[in-house]
Amino acid sequence: MKKNKNTSGGLIYSTNPGFRPEDEEEELETLPPEKQVLRVVIDRKNRGGKEVTLITGFQGTQDDLEKLAKLLKNKCGAGGSAKDGEIIIQGDKQKVILSILTELKYRIK
Repeated sequence: MKKNKNTSGGLIYSTNPGFRPEDEEEELETLPPEKQVLRVVIDRKNRGGKEVTLITGFQGTQDDLEKLAKLLKNKCGAGGSAKDGEIIIQGDKQKVILSILTELKYRIK
């Protein structure tokens, strides 16, 4: 049986000048902190019993998400990551993160 190989390397060609691939997402512009509602929760699921503080609900560009994550990681003195609109900070840092986000004028839920 012959395998079908995609030789285009993921490229899609179209003669339509207004065509945009479906998997290409537009970058949202970042809303001001006063208009964003962030959720801060402690999570242990799929992490081998280790606790992380999960911040969800950020609306904006990936660069702004990473800047906020870097600020939170530095202030908490912990590692973490930012992807898919979520910030993950290692450890139970909920109180520290809540105080930092309220200083930055984010609304917390």
